[in-house]
Amino acid sequence: MDRNQLRRQVAHMRSSLIEQHYLDQQQFVQLEDLEDDSNPNFVEEIVTLFYKDSARLFQKIDQALHSIPMDFSRLDDYMHQFKGSSSSIGAVKVKNECTQFKEFCLAGNAEGCFRAFQRVKHEHEELKRQLETYFQLRRQAGMAQRS
Repeated sequence: MDRNQLRRQVAHMRSSLIEQHYLDQQQFVQLEDLEDDSNPNFVEEIVTLFYKDSARLFQKIDQALHSIPMDFSRLDDYMHQFKGSSSSIGAVKVKNECTQFKEFCLAGNAEGCFRAFQRVKHEHEELKRQLETYFQLRRQAGMAQRS
């Protein structure tokens, strides 16, 4: 497959991720605009940091969900932090599920928090799979700067 065809695939995949509401166009394109010759993989590095930090926050949320009594304020704080991180990379579906989780916290609904956390983790993993494919395509296309 030639480089131009790969570049078209990258552009198509980015558009698809935006159209399917996995990514916020404005936020993600702003991140891509920060890439240059000195840091051609900036977005991939930011996303990698997001996923490393997510694992730490998920562990804290999971522990808080299993504490007795459940501290909804602490859960809300953890999810607020995760929601901000999700927003910073433009993770729309993840951010939306975080909002649902926070609403259950405010309502003091433990069962709702458990269900919402499962959806947060599902969207988080789905986005990770999609972005891994996207970044692999970018590397194959030899895209040193913007896609």
